[in-house]
Parts: sequence; C-alpha cells; structure tokens
Amino acid sequence: MKKLFLPIILIVFTILFTTISCNKNKKDATGKQSDSNTSGAVTFDSTQVKTFFEKYPKLKIYQADVMKLYRKEQFHYIWYDKDGLNEFAGLLYNKVNNLTTEGIQTAIPYKEKLDDIYDNPEDNQKANLDTELLSSALYFFYADKVYDGIDTQKSRDLGWFLPRKKKSYVNYLDSLLIDPSLINKDEKGVLKQYYLLKDVLKEYRQIEKKGGWKTIALDPNVKSYKPGDSAAAIAQIRQRLLITGDIASDSKSAVYDDALAAGILKFKKRSGNTLNKTILPEHINYMNVPVAQRIKTIMVNMERCRWISNDITKSKELIVVNIPAYELTFFRDGKPELRSKVVVGKALHKTVIFSAPMKYIVFRPYWNVPTSILKKEILPAIEKNPNYLEEHDMEWKDDYVRQKPGPENSLGLVKFLFPNSNAIYLHDTPSKSLFGQEDRAFSHGCIRVAKPKELAAIIMKNDKKWNAQKIEAAMNEGEEYWYTLKNKIPVYIGYFTTWVDDEGIVHFYEDVYKKDEALAALLFNK
Repeated sequence: MKKLFLPIILIVFTILFTTISCNKNKKDATGKQSDSNTSGAVTFDSTQVKTFFEKYPKLKIYQADVMKLYRKEQFHYIWYDKDGLNEFAGLLYNKVNNLTTEGIQTAIPYKEKLDDIYDNPEDNQKANLDTELLSSALYFFYADKVYDGIDTQKSRDLGWFLPRKKKSYVNYLDSLLIDPSLINKDEKGVLKQYYLLKDVLKEYRQIEKKGGWKTIALDPNVKSYKPGDSAAAIAQIRQRLLITGDIASDSKSAVYDDALAAGILKFKKRSGNTLNKTILPEHINYMNVPVAQRIKTIMVNMERCRWISNDITKSKELIVVNIPAYELTFFRDGKPELRSKVVVGKALHKTVIFSAPMKYIVFRPYWNVPTSILKKEILPAIEKNPNYLEEHDMEWKDDYVRQKPGPENSLGLVKFLFPNSNAIYLHDTPSKSLFGQEDRAFSHGCIRVAKPKELAAIIMKNDKKWNAQKIEAAMNEGEEYWYTLKNKIPVYIGYFTTWVDDEGIVHFYEDVYKKDEALAALLFNK
C-alpha cells in the first residue's frame, strides 16, 4: 500500500503544478498580456470597453456595435494571433488609409495613433487592449463609411424611398477574419455597380492628374456641326473624345470625318442623347463639364450604391427604371431581356424614387383623372369649353372624371400596376413623339413606356394562355381587362446620374431633378 501511495502523490502534485503554471499565463482583467499570445486563449473584462470609449470619444458612435461583437466572442481577443496583429488587421488599416479610392472624403479618427501602431509592428507583437478595441472600432468605422453610407433618415430627406439594405457587420466580420481578401471585392457587401464605378473613379482621377481636358470654344454663330463641316472646334472635340476613349486616335484634323462621327455616336450613347451625328451646342457644353465635376458625380453615385441591397439582383424577374437615363430595363435571371425608353415626371411632378411589387396588367384602361389635375386643368377647361369632356372622350363617374378606353386615352392601351401610396404606375401613351426627345421629363409623375406591348409580352411570356396575338387583341378590342400576375415582380425606380453598363462603358446623365448637389453637400462639405 505504501508503494502505491507515493506514485499517487506525485501524480496529484504534477497536475496541481501544471494548472498553476497555465493560470499564470492567462491575461488579467486589465488586458495585460501574459506569456501566451494566442487570441482565443485570453479574455478581458467587459467594463474595459466603456473605459476605452471614454478615452477615444470620437469613436463612441460604434460603442454599441463593439460591445455586441465582444459579447458574441465572449470577450476574447480577435485581432491577434501568435505572431501579433493578424493579417486582416493590417489589411483593414490599409483600407482605411485609402478611403479616397472608395469615393469617400472624411477624416480618420485617431490616425496618428493608428499610424504609430502599424509603423512599428515590432512594438505590437504582444496583444494590447487599446489596439484590440481600436481595431474593432476601426472596422465599424470602415463598414459605416464604405458599406452603409449616410443614415437612412438623411437619404429619405433627399427623396430616396427605396428600401435600404440591412446587414449585420458583427457577423460579417467572421467571414472577413477567415478570408481577409473578401474586403477587396466582396459583392455581398455592396452592389456590384459600386465596384464598377470605383474602377471608373480611378480612371478619371488619372485623367485629372494628367490635366483633364481643355474647354471647347463655342462659336455663338454656329448652331450645329455635321459630317463634312470644318472648324477649329472640330479639332478640339476630337481631342476631347480621345481622352475619354470615344475615339482611338487623334488625327488633329479640323474636318468632321467618319472617324469622328463614330466617336460622336459612342459619346451620345454614353450620355443618353439621340443617336445621330449632329453635334449641337448642348453636346459641347456636356463635353466641357470639368473632369473634377465628373469625379464628384461618380462619388455621389457610389454613395447611392451603398444604400441598395445586392439581394435585388437575386430576383428571378426584376423591373428597373433609372430616372436620369429615361430608361426601363426588364431582367430575368439577372440578364436584361428588354430595354425601353421612358418618359418620367417633370420637375414640378417628380417621379418618386421607391420600390413596390407589380401585381396587375390592365388592358384598355380607363384613366381616372387625379383630383389635382381635375381642379387645375380639367375644370378650368370645361369652363372655357362646355364640350371639353366629350371632345376628349371623358365622362363623369360619380364625383370624378374618367377618360374612356381607347387609343387616345392618356394611359394608352395598357398600364402596369404596382399599388403604392405615390399613385405611380407604368403605362402606354398616345404621345409617341416624346420618346424621340433627349430630355423626357414631361409627365405628372407616372412613367410612360415606349415599348408597352413588348413589356406585357415579356411579363406574360410563361403564361401559356397568352401570346402576342391575344395581347394585341386585348389592347385594341373590347372593354377594360385586368390580368393578375401569377408572380409579383419587384419594380425599382432609382436615380443614378452615372452608370457602368454590361460592356464596361460609363454613362453620364443629366441630373434632371438636381439631386446630386444636395447629396454632394452632405458628403463633401464636412
């Protein structure tokens, strides 16, 4: 028995000694690092989070997010590994130091402190609580600026009622820590268009660095330039189009030749102009917009991209209207199947920026005249001409006026309903000539579609009960007929004054509602 007792004592003593040694290597509540330098092996006192933000008040806005993060991580260090600050910590620091590439102009809080940490990595091999919490706050600062943008209320004040994306950046950090490269081009974080504009921003900054482009002299006596014309301005236009890649080479010729004509067509496609070879003064004014202003426009639209969830691209069917482009696009399985010119609301009756699901197509619709139009336009017209209603195929219906179905109906022969509080919908129109104009802001807020029959056909494509002939008949014969969509289609009405298309070509459009300036004031005047 004595022989057995001695080995047992030795075993117990060894276990106790090992336990005491391990406990000595743990971090204390103040965040002091022990001999162990593995992030998962050490924790800190939760009260130290409050103390940190008292020391760094410029970051206090992120205190709740930081506390949520560490509750999830049970107050373990996450920015350190056995070699010191981990890979993502360094990558995040570089990203924050280069926020201008993200189209962001803002001061970096406690930049000197951050620079000192990353300029002296040998002094930061052991975990430090200030550096740990500073890194976490820095991550939320970056996510706030790059992924979220200005807060929802401010965007609503600017008239943006599209749903803002919702994302947990606490959980998102897990993915980034596992694969830091995701931060470089992760389209889960921001709409894909954002990264396309980011590339264009880099390109235009390079143009600016090289001196931008010169102002083209406008001759007040010249109303237009056409192929075959000769003028000093022609040579200037040629030089200008070379800089933005609309022509491949500059012959220096002052004669409007075929090479320049091809460049003009490319330029007009990018700017949303009518595709012809005539150069008007307004086209030259467009070319004369300084590169610095174009850069600001790109940055403004990158901000708008931050507000939209990339989930919309997952919709099996999707209708998108870009107001400044005067264009509607129907997407199926992420690919455009139809593009159509549209007419949008005039400045006094702006088309609202919002989203709603389309539910109905109405063939040969009545037009129920809105109360505002009835009071301001119809009733005064009736006073002047008692036969006004009859002449315009209108009638009283209870206490309102409606226009009967037919080719002269203001809604045309078909309308597309996505019920909403703004009373906005898509519809046909008898005023087809308006689609030939470059500026197409003429309506009272609703959206007139140049290709309504084609849009109806593509929406009803998978309904075997309908075909092109039946759609044609429904539009031209009989009474008003309502078709209920089997699957609701999201309709997004957006506002982007610059956009990169599927071919990588950047388009700039007129800021028809003058919204860029108000957003730029929030972004740049800080």
